[in-house]
Amino acid sequence: MERNIRNFSIIAHIDHGKSTLADRMLEITKTVEARKMREQYLDQMPLERERGITIKMQPVRMLWHPGGPEQSEGREYVLNLIDTPGHVDFSYEVSRALAAVEGAVLLVDATQGVEAQTLSNVELAKALNLVILPVINKIDLAQARIKETSEELKNLLGCENEDILKVSARTGEGVEKLLEEIVKRFPEPKGAREECRALIFDFDYSLHRGVIAHIRVFDGELKKGDRLKLFQAKENFVVGEVGFFKPELEPAEKLSNGEIGYVVTNIKEARVVRTGDTILGQVGEPLAGYREVKPVVFSSLYPESQDDFEELRRALERLKLSDASLFFEEESAGVLGRGFRAGFLGMLHLEIVVERLKRDFNVETVVATPTVRYLVQTREKKMEIYSPHKFPDEGELVKVMEPWLKLEILMPPGKISPVLKLLKEHEAAVGDTHQFSESRIKLEAEMPLRELMRDFFDELKSVSQGYASLNYEFLEMRPGDLVRLDVLVAQEVQPAFSRIVPKARVREEAERAVEKLHKILPPALFALKIQAKALGRILASRTLKALRKDVTGYLYGGDRSRKMKLWKKQKAGKKRLQAESRYSIPAEAFIKMLKK
Repeated sequence: MERNIRNFSIIAHIDHGKSTLADRMLEITKTVEARKMREQYLDQMPLERERGITIKMQPVRMLWHPGGPEQSEGREYVLNLIDTPGHVDFSYEVSRALAAVEGAVLLVDATQGVEAQTLSNVELAKALNLVILPVINKIDLAQARIKETSEELKNLLGCENEDILKVSARTGEGVEKLLEEIVKRFPEPKGAREECRALIFDFDYSLHRGVIAHIRVFDGELKKGDRLKLFQAKENFVVGEVGFFKPELEPAEKLSNGEIGYVVTNIKEARVVRTGDTILGQVGEPLAGYREVKPVVFSSLYPESQDDFEELRRALERLKLSDASLFFEEESAGVLGRGFRAGFLGMLHLEIVVERLKRDFNVETVVATPTVRYLVQTREKKMEIYSPHKFPDEGELVKVMEPWLKLEILMPPGKISPVLKLLKEHEAAVGDTHQFSESRIKLEAEMPLRELMRDFFDELKSVSQGYASLNYEFLEMRPGDLVRLDVLVAQEVQPAFSRIVPKARVREEAERAVEKLHKILPPALFALKIQAKALGRILASRTLKALRKDVTGYLYGGDRSRKMKLWKKQKAGKKRLQAESRYSIPAEAFIKMLKK
């Protein structure tokens, strides 16, 4: 029987039905037994199914006979699908998955139309010269805008109406036709049968077998016992096992050129294996496109109880085994105690890590205000700053550089006014506006990354009533007019509350921080001064009144001089207490301050 291979991915904006479409393909090809089938089958984590998003890439190998085994005339197709994340935080991982295939199914929700992340995915696919198959999903819904969505796809891809397929991933309508078109339109993989060369597009970790690399073989073949090497890591290894994703791991005799599968490396250090690296024989050139993935958002993670510090360390180490982009190092911060400075690919990545620490490892964490990487030049030296409390005083600063983003916002024309106002509030430089379709315009802008982290995405959804969608990509570092804002409690700086803010907004931020802390802190036996300081002076101040104790309550009748004597003694005691004592901020106050 002739075996034909088609390698493809499904690319889509979040919540456009990518995982549901994969479910229907698994059912039609009978890859998963009906009794084992469940919704979002390829999303293995409960967190993925609850949120309706794909976090971890999941490949699957499907065997398909057009029209059924009896009518397929001996034709059997091997369909290798890589289900990819849809969020911009994971764009590098998506690019490596797309580099492992020849075709991409571009799935667009008929009720939503083309959204900003769709544009980004299309650009990735075009840059890798993939064949793009446009598909409109959710055609069974009453509110489906099939005609308008078709026009948007035609404008985006330059295709014709007959090139666009229409399906309902929920009901299965049109999915079998889609499989037929995948076979017709996507090319069969090519490759040489010489020295081995394979791309790592993802990996898992097994305590017993080490790193299990997910690979696409471009040249040659791999089998158990082969001696191979990782090009970027400069590491040699002996293949322990190879096989396919069904979607569970199924061992095979070998992986040949054009096939997608896994290889057990027996490498026990997870940081050695990197997404985008090339597996080679003893000679050969690496595949193009590899780059180091660096975190762009930083935050400090502390256990709610210091007794759980070692548990938090172990949990982060376990997460790192399957998430190479997670960075962390130990640090200490006053009353919060020991914790970890951690780096993430973006705000969604941070949320996912914190949620997985809670669910998978039962570790509750306090998350400090996220920040970004700043390049700072003082009169004496240049340095990279990740923690606000390490940011130099304004008098020492010569120059500050911060990361900027290029934004693409798709929205109805009627929403442009509130969106422009929001962009102005977030220091964005607004660029060109294009008519994307009859019902959509595309607005381009540039913005500092720190402003995106200041609830920009939620505010955009709010001002546009949910109709605007956002995509972004990183630009270069640019000069910023920034200062460190310190918060003092009882004349003592609290590093955990320090933050880096624009000089133009420093007074507003100072007043907000002081007001919030004034509501949170419990009163002391003496008057407590709460201050915010920047630019060498106090910008905001509030005094928390002292706890009052009626020291004369037990007296009755008699001369008033006895009461005055006790009041005077109390006043002197409070003055001495304020001079000698340090106010201890309870951990709950830090947690409330760091939460929005």
